[in-house]
This record gives sequence, structure tokens and C-alpha cells, in this order.
Amino acid sequence: MTGPEATTTNYAEDSSQVGMQAGVVHGDVTIYSAPPAASPKERFEIGTRLLDGGQPSKAREVIGEAVMAGLTGNRVCFHWQLALVSGRAWNEMPAADAAALRQAPSFCRLSGGDAWADGARTVLRLLDAAARPGTDLRPLLKDFDNLAEPQRGMILRHLELFLEGPLKNEIWNRALDEARKEQMADNRSERVWKYFHPSPVAPRFPPVRPPVIPAGTRGRAVCGAVVSGVAALNLGYLLLRDLQLLTLLVYALGIGGGFWAVHAGTQWHYLTERLHAKDREFRPPREFPSRAKPSGFAGKVDQRFDHYFARYVPRNASRPTWLMGTAGIRKSLRDEMVEVYREQRTSVEQIAWLIRYRVSEVRRQWENGTLWDYRQELAVPLSTKAATVLGLTALASGMIWAVAGAARTAPVSAAVSALLALVAGVVAVRARMRIAAETRRYAADDAEQSRIQEGCWAAFARWKRKLADKPTDPEMAIWLDRDRKVLLSEALRHYGLTMSDVITHAFIEAPGSPTRRARVPKGPPRYTRYRLLLFLLTKDGVRQLTAELDFERGTFHNRARTNYRYEAVAAVRVRQADDGNHSFELALVNGELVKAEMLATAMEELQVDETLATVSETTLDAAGLSHTLHVMEGIAAEGKLWIEQERRRRADH
Repeated sequence: MTGPEATTTNYAEDSSQVGMQAGVVHGDVTIYSAPPAASPKERFEIGTRLLDGGQPSKAREVIGEAVMAGLTGNRVCFHWQLALVSGRAWNEMPAADAAALRQAPSFCRLSGGDAWADGARTVLRLLDAAARPGTDLRPLLKDFDNLAEPQRGMILRHLELFLEGPLKNEIWNRALDEARKEQMADNRSERVWKYFHPSPVAPRFPPVRPPVIPAGTRGRAVCGAVVSGVAALNLGYLLLRDLQLLTLLVYALGIGGGFWAVHAGTQWHYLTERLHAKDREFRPPREFPSRAKPSGFAGKVDQRFDHYFARYVPRNASRPTWLMGTAGIRKSLRDEMVEVYREQRTSVEQIAWLIRYRVSEVRRQWENGTLWDYRQELAVPLSTKAATVLGLTALASGMIWAVAGAARTAPVSAAVSALLALVAGVVAVRARMRIAAETRRYAADDAEQSRIQEGCWAAFARWKRKLADKPTDPEMAIWLDRDRKVLLSEALRHYGLTMSDVITHAFIEAPGSPTRRARVPKGPPRYTRYRLLLFLLTKDGVRQLTAELDFERGTFHNRARTNYRYEAVAAVRVRQADDGNHSFELALVNGELVKAEMLATAMEELQVDETLATVSETTLDAAGLSHTLHVMEGIAAEGKLWIEQERRRRADH
């Protein structure tokens, strides 16, 4: 293993603060949950997964219920035996469990010669050999080495604490070889991080705002067009009645120019309004980030956007320039996320992928210079401006000629018609422009949203594929067990001990700092960093090794060692807070504390059928606290006499 050189001290010390960056619950996983009124077979399958997941106490309970309900078979017998011995030493086994272990083959109707039957018989032979120091181990070890997988590997894992004497060394050497060889197996370094990411939720989008066209606007457009048209026709009639054909021609051309101006002006108006709307989207807000509570959903979304915008800085920009230039769109994207996900019981972790993708898209557009392309796309062309001006000029000229010509014979009618045409025309044109702008705005927004949705759904599919090989909880437990064996080997090598020199050993698994946390329902929390405490009990005293484990890389860091006599242990206690958190404390007579925090699940992470008590129990079971307390409390109470007492209890057992 790689890591800094270990330091040796006279005592172990630790800070009780743990930097927890995230808590994830894989709510879509039911690996440890039994359906209502589960059959014995279903409960047995749950028990096997609990055993693989490093929860021996719960596994014993569930598999035992299945066996008591009448479930039999070779596979059942093998798992029942391992559940009875896993996670505890021989002196921790109640008499009833010891009897059940011996009677398991007959009780479960062990028969035949398949791999499960071979494994079950091998377990009993190993236990018999451990109880009889003079047994010739060579035939037994040969048969053990010939066992198939997974039976051989499961025995190596679960009988670690139960064996003694020369057999203990032999089995330990095999277990260590397997741990070293398989420690980073199954592409561990590329998969572990995926366990700490929740299953992503699908992208959601706010509905495109439909065209908002009040009935009054439509009415003004229709009425204005009708009144203007009637007035214009009346003016033309006056010219035709007087046979002013040239003036009538100029008037007709002016009306044509007016239609041309309305068409071009509508385009001009839409582009201008659209440009202003986009500018408002990019305009730096007066207040950003928002004042949302950091612990609330909106506050966590703020933090994610701040994080990714600060991280995804374009290659061609400085961080201050980038953050200032994207403050408006950052606020817009943030508000959109909060709006569509706030009421959906969605965690920020589940949409982190979407936030990351949207930020990366903004960065990509910045780098290739397309972020502000809308300004060029929405710029009013010179031809549109010219068409509008020329059309209005033609309209004005035609109207002047027509009014002047008609006024010669009917001045009042001409003046009234011209005034009505002008006023009603302006009203109709303004209403028409608003209708056209809203219709085109909706079409543009819908097209833009479709492009965004297509990209988001593609990113969602890519992220789902990326997480498809996320490790299962039992895989995480097996990797952690291998790490423990590697650390135990390091401690044995440092102190020059063999496994048979160790009376017993105990681990405590606590979260490191900083770390991320994730778990499956009814499963223990797993961490990206662990703080492992290893206690080796020898005839000369206690050897303690503390190390930080980088779980993704399988490397140990910041080792600290301490040695103390049995008489130096003053007290051992476990403190439980109201929120379910536990801390293990080992007090030495010199006043020093060996402390480890085992954090319980936060209230908001609890699933429907979970309580703080059940999750806390699972956490302590997986952390190995039961065995550790049995050992360390015995030392605190009896000192070195604990060794002799244990030997007597072994003989009586």
C-alpha cells in the first residue's frame, strides 16, 4: 500500500469533527428489504445479502427465522453456519447458537455432494480442527484449497475471528493472499465513486409560455382594420368619382407601401422585443446569489451552481470575467431548476448531473463564441429598416395626394376618411404587431426549448450509462473487508507477530474527514474515506493502529500507533446522542481518550420503513462495534486476567 510514513505515538487521539459533504440514499434499491409476509425462501435470500453486506447480527436473525420456518437445503446449511460464526469469536457465541452450529447439517438436511454441501462440511471440519490442536491439518487444508468459489472465499471472510492455533495462521495466510490479489478487483477504482451518486432523476422543464393575446388586442386588430379599410375605400371612391386616376394610382401605391411597411415593421418590432428579452436574461441581477437558506433546496441549488460555475471556467477567460459575464444566465438557470424541482421531493444530488451539464453547455458556448450569437441573430437587418421607412414614406405620400385630390370636391368627407384611416390604422397595426410578436415568440421559445431538451435527454442517457455498473452494497462490504485484512497484515508485520500470536483482534470503522456518505435502505452507510481503528490483543498488551483509508484507491494514510498494557485501560463506553449518533470512547488511566464517531443517518435521509434506531443498529453492526465492545469491556473490567478468563471460558465451552 502507498501512503505517508506512519508515525508512532504513545497514545491515539482524534478530532470528533467529520466533514460530511453529502448524504445519499439509493431509495430505488431493495437489497435488504423483505416484502410483507415474505416466504422463508425470500427471507433467506435477504439474509444471504445481509451476510455479504457485512451485517452478521441481522443476517443471523433473518436466516435463523427462515431455518426455523422449515427451510432446508445445502445452500441454506452453509449460509446458516457462516452467519452463526461471522463477526464474532468463539467466546462470544451463546450456547444456543453453538448447538445450532453443530446441528445445522441434520437440521437443514445436508445431503449430496454439491459445492454447498462440501462447504458446509468443511466449515465443521475447520471448527473441529481448531478445537483439537493436535489434528493433522494437511488433508483438511488440501480439501479446503480444492473448494469451489464462492464457498472458499466466503469461509475465508467469515471465519476470521473464530479459528485458533496453527489453523488460524494457515487460513489467515490464504485470506491475506486473496485480499491482496483481489483488493482492487472488479475495476474498483473506476466504480467506487459511482456508489456515492444517487440515481439521477429525468430532466424536467418549465412549460413554454403560450402566446398571451388578450381578446381586446384581437378586437382592436379586427375593428381597426375594418374601420381603416372602410375609410380608405371611401377616400378611393371620392378619387374615382372625380376620375382622378393619376392620384388614385399614387394612392394605391401608397397603400401598397403601407402594407410593406407594416410587414417589415412587424419584423423589426419582434426582433427588438426578442433582443431585449434575451438581454434581460443575460443582464447581471441586482442580487445573486439568492438569499435562500443554505440548508433548503433552493440554497443547495445555489451552492451547486456556484460550485460548477467556479469550476468550469472557460479556457479563454479569467474566473472573474467568466463569473461576471454569466451572472444573469446563472440566475436564470438557477431559478428554472428551483421552479421545476422544488415540489417534486427531489434532492439536489439527483439533479447535480443536470446542473453540471447546463453549466458545461454555457462554458462550451462561451469558448466557441456562440453564447452571444443571439445579438447578431436578432439584430434588425438594414433592409428591414429601409423597407419600413420607404413603405411609410410611400404611404404618407399617397395619403397626402389622395386627401388633397378628394378635398377639392368633398373636403369634409376626405378629412374624416383620412383621420379615421390614420387613427384606426395605427390601432390595428399596433395590435397586429403584438399578436405577431407573441406568436413568433412562442414558436421561437418552443424551438429553443426543444433543442435544450434534446441535449439534456442525451446527457441524461449518457449519465445513466456511466452509472450502470455502480457497485452493489455487498461489493462495497467485500472491498472494505479486504482493506481491513491488508491493514491487519501491516500491523502484524510491524509488530513482528503472526495471527496465532494474537489472542484476538477488533476493528472499528468510522467515517474519515472529509468524506461523502451513501447507503441503501436498511443498509449501513458507506464512506469515501474511513478512519479505521485496529486493536491487537497479545499476551504483552494492546497494540493499536489507526489509519485513514481512501476507499476509492484502497490506500492508507496518516497512520498512528500506540501500545498500552491491559492495566492502562480505565474505561470503555459508547455514547449515544438523541439524533442517533454514536461515539466509541476508550479511556486510558493517564486521561487520554481513543475516540471514534459513528454517524447515524440524518432524519431527512430516512426511508418510509426506517427509523433512526434501526439505521443506528445497522451502522453499529457493520462497524464491528459489538465484537470490539466485548473485547475492550472485558479488558477494562479484568485487565490482564481477561486472558486467563477467556482461556477458561474456552475450555468450558
